[in-house]
Formats: sequence, structure tokens, C-alpha cells
Amino acid sequence: MNLFADMTNDTVSAEDSIRAIVRSHVESYATGFSDRHLKEVNDSSGVLNMKIHNVFVAALGPEVQYYSALARSLDSSLGNMLESMAINIGTLFYDITQKVEGGITKQQVNHISDILEAYTRNVRKPTVEDYLPLRAKPDKNDIINKRKATDYYLHDKQTGTHHLIELKIGGDLDNKKARSEKEAILEQYAILSNGLPEDAVITVHFATAYNRFGEGKDWNQTRVLQFFGKDELLIGADFWNFMCKRPNGYEIVIDEYRKNADKIKDALGRIKNAYLK
Repeated sequence: MNLFADMTNDTVSAEDSIRAIVRSHVESYATGFSDRHLKEVNDSSGVLNMKIHNVFVAALGPEVQYYSALARSLDSSLGNMLESMAINIGTLFYDITQKVEGGITKQQVNHISDILEAYTRNVRKPTVEDYLPLRAKPDKNDIINKRKATDYYLHDKQTGTHHLIELKIGGDLDNKKARSEKEAILEQYAILSNGLPEDAVITVHFATAYNRFGEGKDWNQTRVLQFFGKDELLIGADFWNFMCKRPNGYEIVIDEYRKNADKIKDALGRIKNAYLK
């Protein structure tokens, strides 16, 4: 499927809108991150101050102690900003919600359980064909109504395609969560299938905001690949291209982010001056 075949004709306007969203999020993030930590500089229960009590890190000196605490706060909050930014960009091209509601049958639940068990025991590699049986229309008397939260449920405004996305900003999916994440998204898939016409196109994706192995390099997060097929992945540039609905979406996003990154650097400088007096 060509995800970009029906992208908007107003390319310049769309690119301007994407850049405006990136710029706005970076500016807001820099201000909020700075204000929060500066307000807490004398608060012993503040985010950074609560993270400096590791005596083994403290023994390495105040700068290491500070940077260790700051890095953890930055990584977490930056991830939240990127997720929010992706949603706002996506709303230019998709209808986006974070829930799926409808019916699912016991037979569908059992089928999901069976294929997940096969993945867990490494006797089957995940493919789209594994869950196509979930598209069969169920007996209405067998349906159990459910409401499932989802990272992203996107409905393409132009093609009518429905997309379910499990997003992990950096790509980490630990052993305890990999199976449950795929189970949740397959239940969402079944619920959508039961409520949509038989010819509706529904896709499942595992996405990351960046390639933890380096952009352009092969992505091999073993635990994810045990439960998600290669054709389900939207890694790094592919994710941003998808959300921007254009083949150069990643370049637009990263270019505008870099143009405004000094705002975050300035915020970090202010925080450093306050904490390392």
C-alpha cells in the first residue's frame, strides 16, 4: 500500500502547518521545562532534587549528579512532547482518537490467544495473515461489548483506511509488555472489524519516533519482532512520514526541530545556572 498516494495537493500550506506545529511544541516545551525546574530549585521534593540522593552518583561530584538527574527528566518529558507533537501533526491528515469501542467475540479472543502463544514459543513468525481470520463477521449473539484505550486510532480522511498504532518513542518494549501490547492492539483490530464494512482496510503498526540503532540502519529490537512483523513497523523516519502523510515528512520535522533546538538548549542553560551555583 502506498501511504502517500493521496496526500494533500496543498503541499506548501501543509508543510507550513507541520513546521508551525513543530515550532510551537518546541517553544512550549522549552518554556514549560525551564519554568518547572526553576520553580523547584529550592524544593527538596522537586523533580531534580528528588533524583540526586543516589550516594554512589553523588560521590562522582555535583556536575555528574546534576546531569544524571536532568538527563532522566529530559528523556521522559521530551518523549511526551514528541508524542503530543505527532498527534497534532497527524490531525492535519487523519481523524485521531485514543479509544476503540464495540463488540468482540469469545472466538476472536481465543484466536488472538492462540497466535500470541505461538509467537511466545517462537513456533510462528508474526504476519498480517495471522489475524485476517478476525475479519470474519461474527454471530451477533456471541458479541461482548468492550472499550479499549489505544495509543493512536487514525482514520485516513482521504482513503478511508483505518490505522491502529502502538507507539513506543524510542522502541523499547520489555519482555513483560510485548505480548500484552500485541494482544491489546489485536483486540482493537477485532472490535473495528466487527463494526466496519467487510471491505474496510484496517492496518496495525508498531511505531517509534526515532531509530535507536541510528536512522537508516537496520532495526532489530528482538522482543518487538517476536510479536510484530516487519511489514507492521513504522520506525523513526517512516513514522514521521506516515504522520505527515508525505515521503519527506521526517525531513520537514527534523529540520524545523533543529532550527528551534536552541530554545531547549537555552532552557537547559538556565536550569544549569540555577542548580549548579
